Amino acid sequence: MPRHLLSAGDLNAETATLVLDTAERLEQAMSGREVRKLPTLRGRTVVNLFYEDSTRTRISFELAAKRLSADVINFSAKGSSVSKGESLKDTALTLQAMGADAVVCRHSASGAPQRLSAWVSGRVVNAGDGTHEHPTQALLDAFTLRRHLGELAGRKIVVVGDVLHSRVARSNVLLLSTLGAQVELVAPPTLLPVGVGSWPASVSYDLDASLSGADAVMMLRVQRERMSGAFFPTAREYTRSYGLDVRRRAMLPDHGVVMHPGPMNRGMEITPAVADGDGSVIVEQVANGVTVRMAVLYLLLSGEMETNA
Repeated sequence: MPRHLLSAGDLNAETATLVLDTAERLEQAMSGREVRKLPTLRGRTVVNLFYEDSTRTRISFELAAKRLSADVINFSAKGSSVSKGESLKDTALTLQAMGADAVVCRHSASGAPQRLSAWVSGRVVNAGDGTHEHPTQALLDAFTLRRHLGELAGRKIVVVGDVLHSRVARSNVLLLSTLGAQVELVAPPTLLPVGVGSWPASVSYDLDASLSGADAVMMLRVQRERMSGAFFPTAREYTRSYGLDVRRRAMLPDHGVVMHPGPMNRGMEITPAVADGDGSVIVEQVANGVTVRMAVLYLLLSGEMETNA
């Protein structure tokens, strides 16, 4: 296992399972405590270095570090020296001088956490880089799926929507396939990336057909802020072909799970009735994100991941 978590591809089945099992143990250790904190990372410093706006991910990492008793520094590009033109490298050297033990980096440029890892001696966690990857989101999704489906080997997971711009889709395909799941990507051809045929997943353009036999369906947000052209005729047309409504939800088996990484475009890729209905684990995903990120920080900073490489 490398020193850093930059990609879901950094994890093999053994180390991915280690993270998920550690999250389970940490959750058990926290349950019943009047004060929901563990002294595990006392004296360590975790920097949240966010160059992109975020709510769920930033707060989740902050809460995870604080529950492990680490000191947390939240760094936002807005209102910092970055707005005056400071480079990522100079920011990294500043963090290095301050003695950061771990840097959680979210950046609009694909590969930024990888570059950062070469400039700091602390551990680096990729919290989302451009349209590249978001490995801790994939881990929390796998954790949630395992809670409801048991072992993931042989399970069919359907990922639907804007795969082209989705770092969540890339990380989930890598991690879920590593854990033995059968991943199927469903999207219009315009929202599939070049080279998707080499991914460890099958591809379909027909959502209704793909839902047959699926154990879980993961709806992706249509990332209109990243789009530079007309990837589909209209929002209504997209919803008609690729939106998850009550009719399509009924195609899933009784144990079928509905997921979404958030934030949702309610009424576009998923209807409110489905998002808030039976089998939806969308809110649970957010809660599980804290537990899984606690496990990642604990394993990276305690050295267990490196030991188990």
